[in-house]
Amino acid sequence: MILGIGTDLANIERIEGVLDRFGDRFRNRVFTETEQRKAERRHDTAATYAKRWAAKEACSKALGTGLRMGIAWKDMHVTNLRTGQPVMHVTGWAAQRLERMTPDGHEAVIHVTLTDDHPWAHAMVVIEALPY
Repeated sequence: MILGIGTDLANIERIEGVLDRFGDRFRNRVFTETEQRKAERRHDTAATYAKRWAAKEACSKALGTGLRMGIAWKDMHVTNLRTGQPVMHVTGWAAQRLERMTPDGHEAVIHVTLTDDHPWAHAMVVIEALPY
């Protein structure tokens, strides 16, 4: 069963401007060290950050909260499998929220997809509950 769906569209140029203006202050507030290492290795650093920004926004929407009620940016982070497939991880308050919204006898699975086409970055998150 579907527990939540979230989507977000981020402007890569806007994220690039924020990175230029606030630098590490922005990066350290919003992105985990793993996300930062990934983005800094990429040719289009701003697009990588923008996709992860959009993924965090989309995840918070799928959790039914948006970025409020105690959820923190770093409570959600994206890594990639060797195949390149993005994987959403939740910790802290986001993990607690996910646990509360998951019915007994079910396991929550978070699906995430990312794409960009300059100047836009898009993410979609679907949270599914699967029976044990």
